[in-house]
Order: sequence, then structure tokens, then C-alpha cells
Amino acid sequence: MTTVAPLPDETLAGRVKWTLHDYRTIVGQEFTHLVREPANFAWGLGFPIVMVLLFVYVFGSAMDVTGQGAGVDYVAYAMPGMFAMTMAFGFMNTAMAVAYAKEKGMVDRIRSMPTASSAVVVGRNISDTIHAAVDLLVLFLIALAIGWRSEGTLGETLGAFALLIWLRFALIWIGVWIGLMVKNVEQTGNLFALAFPFGMVSSVFTPPELMPGWLGAIAAWNPVSATATAIRELFGNPVAIGTSWPEQHALLAAVVWPLVITVIFLPLGVRRFRNLGR
Repeated sequence: MTTVAPLPDETLAGRVKWTLHDYRTIVGQEFTHLVREPANFAWGLGFPIVMVLLFVYVFGSAMDVTGQGAGVDYVAYAMPGMFAMTMAFGFMNTAMAVAYAKEKGMVDRIRSMPTASSAVVVGRNISDTIHAAVDLLVLFLIALAIGWRSEGTLGETLGAFALLIWLRFALIWIGVWIGLMVKNVEQTGNLFALAFPFGMVSSVFTPPELMPGWLGAIAAWNPVSATATAIRELFGNPVAIGTSWPEQHALLAAVVWPLVITVIFLPLGVRRFRNLGR
């Protein structure tokens, strides 16, 4: 009995090769669009910069997060929170970009081609993760300019930034899923009503212990709070640790929360992409 050898592209190695090629194509497309419209990148950085100026210089003098008096080390406390909030708010940009691509027919064109069904979803995540790293670098330079410093070791500092990218990586899947779910780009504008409390009801700017009991409990279990507290510990910055489990085990929570989000929303995003038009 004669055995017919499979075509190269039908082998596992061939499928993996072309899947990676599809991912690279999507990532290249996204960065080409970014280069042609740099205003989108500038707008993404504008909000956290304004928040830094507002909370650090306008409200910072009235803040007491260490119990040692208002204004003590508030820059050191607030900047890690700003890093975390910037990563958290990024899912709105992802949702808008995906909704725009769907509305303009780019997603349909990709679906009509023999591409991997996960290409748009995974490619979008890769490009947005790289974009997030650039955002984080710019914000890091701004933090250094206003006097913030990491007191941790080089390994701890790099670990803190890795946790920030890990949070953004997970939340991008939420943005992809939402972008595929909404009917048009205009509907993604409503996401601010969701993103703002998600980022603000946390330990970004003030410890949950200083909030009303029920609100403090929500803030303590917020994934953004877990990452903010964990990176403060790694940076060697002031940490106001409460009694809740996420606050007592911030490093573990900062790893587990994004993992849970990814496990839930990655399959949802791929499934929604496959079911578009049905």
C-alpha cells in the first residue's frame, strides 16, 4: 500500500509556520496604521500624563497614604498606581481599534482569506502588547522627570514592569472581545463609563482602607489594585497593606488575576471572531 506524503503546508509544522505568518501580517498592519496616524498614539498617552499632573501636583499635597502626614512620599505611592492604571485603561483602545476594523470591513476581508481563525485576535493582542510597552516606557521617563525612583533591585524593577505588561496582556483580550461584540465604533465610546470606575475604584491613588467599607472591599479585590500593590512592593515604594487576601498576597494576586482573565476572554474572543456574521 502506497502512502502519500502530506503537502508541506498540511503538516503540523506547516500549519504553525503559516499561523505565525498570519500573526506577523496582522501585527505589521496595525503598526503601519499607527505610523500613518500618530495622533492615536499621542492621545493614548495624553490621559495618563494629565492624571499625573492632576493627582500628583494638584491633589498630592493633601494626600496621606502612609499615616505620617499629608504629602509624604505621595509621588512614590502614586506613580506605580499610574503605571497600573495606564495598563488597565488600554483595553478601551483595543476595543475601539477592533470595532473600527470590523466596521470598515477589514475583519471581513481577513476572514474571507485562508488565514488562521485566531490571527486577528492574537495579532491584535501582540501589537497592543508592544504598544503598551512603549506607553510604559514613556510614562517611566515622565516619572523619572518628576522625581520618582525605584528603590528595588534591577531584578525586582524588571519584575514589576513584567507584571504591568502581564496585566495589559490579559485586559487586551477583554478589549478584543468587546470590540467584536459592539455594532460600531460609536458604542465603544460608552466603555469609559466602565473603564473609569475600574481604574479609579482601586488602590491607584489611595489605599482601600481609607474608603467606605463596601467600596474599600471592591477596591481591594480589583485586579488593578493587586498589580499596583505588587509593583509598589517590588519598586520599594510606600505600600499601604490592608487585611484582605489580595492585599496580603499582592504578588500572587497580580499573577493570578490576569491569568483568570486570559483563560476566560481569550476563548471568548476567538469564538466571537469565528461566529461573526452568524
